[in-house]
Formats: sequence, C-alpha cells, structure tokens
Amino acid sequence: MNTCIIAIGSNINAESNIAEMLKLLNKKVTVLQVSKMVKTKPIGITKQNDFINGAVKVETEFDYQKLKLTLKQIEDELGRDRLQEKFGPRSIDLDILVFNDEITDPDFYTRDFLRDSAKELGFIAY
Repeated sequence: MNTCIIAIGSNINAESNIAEMLKLLNKKVTVLQVSKMVKTKPIGITKQNDFINGAVKVETEFDYQKLKLTLKQIEDELGRDRLQEKFGPRSIDLDILVFNDEITDPDFYTRDFLRDSAKELGFIAY
C-alpha cells in the first residue's frame, strides 16, 4: 500500500470543485486526511482570482504513474482546461507532492503553503 500527499489548487468555483474532487478521489483511493485550505495569490499571471490551496493524504494500491493518471482523469472530469497557460486559472489542479515519504514535486521547495499543508498531514521533510 502506498501513502501519498496530493496538492490541491483551484481558483474557479474553488469550494464546490474541491468538494466534488474529494468525493471523486475517495471513490478511487482511501482519503485519510485533508489539510485546511488557504487562500493564496496567483503565481505568474496575477490578473485572476486568488487560489484556494491545500492537500490531501491518501492511501492507494496505485503506483505513482497510475495515481498521476487517475488525478488527471479527475481534473478532466471537473473541467480542467489544459489549453490554459501554465499559471492560468484552474477549476482544479492536483499534483502528487509526496509519494511514500519522497518529495515528488519540486514546488514543495519553493511554496510555503505546500510545505505547511504537507506538515499538517504528518510529513516531515528531512
């Protein structure tokens, strides 16, 4: 069984998209814990709504690649527009932050809110 922390972000109908994402995710993996959600300013393209960010700790039999594909499917189901610019608005953005105690997303090192969410969910970076 694999334990993972998935970063969550949304700035389009964030509350409802995050709630729906958690329902969909819980059908695919076991959701163990959800961090508090925090409001953050957009990075890169600043003329857009603030983001709501947090993280979820899950347990799954999926390997890294299968989990990544599953997250993309959930994003697609919630209307993620993949034609948007890299730092553009998102209905939902899901990234594997930590997989079996290994940091897998380099943004972990540059974004306090990601580190704070991971720490809240019990991950301690060595």
